[in-house]
Amino acid sequence: MDPKVYVAVTAEFGVDGQLRPLTITWEDGRIYEIDRVLDVRRAASLKAGGAGIRYTCRIQGKVTYLFLENDRWFVERRAV
Repeated sequence: MDPKVYVAVTAEFGVDGQLRPLTITWEDGRIYEIDRVLDVRRAASLKAGGAGIRYTCRIQGKVTYLFLENDRWFVERRAV
């Protein structure tokens, strides 16, 4: 199973020009609201490979990395 899960993201540009993700739509269609963006920086995904802008987000009380890589959003698949 691919460690990268490409997701649809609803985001907004603020008046300051910053891109802020608001929701993630998972592969099965479930929509998760991003409670808070904790950090934004250039970083590599050590679990899934690739690099881009990493958004450290809180979703339902859990910290999740959301990556923007070449105009596509992905998250790292969690181990079962």
